[in-house]
Amino acid sequence: MSRVHVTAGCSTMEVGSDVSLSSEVNAAMSTAAIPDPTATGSADGAGGPGSMARPSILTLTMNPTVDLCWEVGHLEAIGKNRARVRSVAAGGGGINVARHVVRLGGRATAVHTAGGEVGLRLNRLLDEEGVDHIAVDIGDETREALVLFEAESRRGYHIVPPGPHLHDHEGQRSLEALVRAAGSSPYVVASGSLPSGLPDDFYAAVARRIREAGSRLVLDTSGPALRGALAEGVFLFRCNRTEAESLTGRPVRSFDDARALNDHLLTTGAAEVAVTTLGELGALCSTARGHTELHAPPLPGEPLSDAGAGDSMVAALTTQLAAGVDPVSACALGVAVAAAAMLTPSTEPFDLGVARFIRPQVRTRLQTGTPRQGI
Repeated sequence: MSRVHVTAGCSTMEVGSDVSLSSEVNAAMSTAAIPDPTATGSADGAGGPGSMARPSILTLTMNPTVDLCWEVGHLEAIGKNRARVRSVAAGGGGINVARHVVRLGGRATAVHTAGGEVGLRLNRLLDEEGVDHIAVDIGDETREALVLFEAESRRGYHIVPPGPHLHDHEGQRSLEALVRAAGSSPYVVASGSLPSGLPDDFYAAVARRIREAGSRLVLDTSGPALRGALAEGVFLFRCNRTEAESLTGRPVRSFDDARALNDHLLTTGAAEVAVTTLGELGALCSTARGHTELHAPPLPGEPLSDAGAGDSMVAALTTQLAAGVDPVSACALGVAVAAAAMLTPSTEPFDLGVARFIRPQVRTRLQTGTPRQGI
């Protein structure tokens, strides 16, 4: 029989990272300021004394994973490659966002699907980590993803299967579980891909129901489901260059390119806040007040992976918005946190100290002049 499993945890998980930083950076990290709510959290990332007073951010993950991270010294084409297990963690867009919200001192509850033996393991991992979550049972098996990190080259390979097939009634039960939980959440984050079987307008239905529930939807997805959700309208939409190019049909390489997309999203009512990330350049945050460039500083170490950068940024954005911070300042923290996430292998948690060091170096510039013709 199908059921919805609800659980709340109280412990936290720390995963070590390989960040090589200068002594100057290490010294500065202990004193660099980072905006609230991070400053009110405890040193290990758990919510601080004020965190329980904050409303919980709700996240949705329709296609979660159990992320296995293995490390090899050198990847050989022939023969056995001996590996060590770096980490095993629950993953998927919304689950990662919920984890990072808590790391930043906020509160979060993750709504997600779970099926088969891997789904049971996913639930156990979230319980052990202390992430509050609502699991919706499905008949098919939850997917596993592999991150292979080669120590010699410092390269990571993220290998992700498509995931389970969901039936209409499983999608509807997930949506109903999300709406029931949304009553006390001012912000709901829908993040990650949709599994097969769900209609392309699933996220559009999420946007409509969340708006009716009185919450604001933050969307971070790609593919056919993206256009349907934007046609319905969301509060905040975040996309990277690849997703932006799928919408525009042309390269998005500069702040001007991003402005053309963001301006289109705002004027058509697709989003009230549009954030397009531009890799090492930073991001463009656009609202009715204007378009603001957020220039990322040089990384204080060697980049290892961008796999967790987007989820980290969305978590920082939403945590700040829930605390009453304006979108541009929230986006500045998002840029810093995303940069810190690039210094860790695979999807391992970013270092709060590194984020504190980077945040004051994120430069902002309000764009002026006539925007480029729309897309």
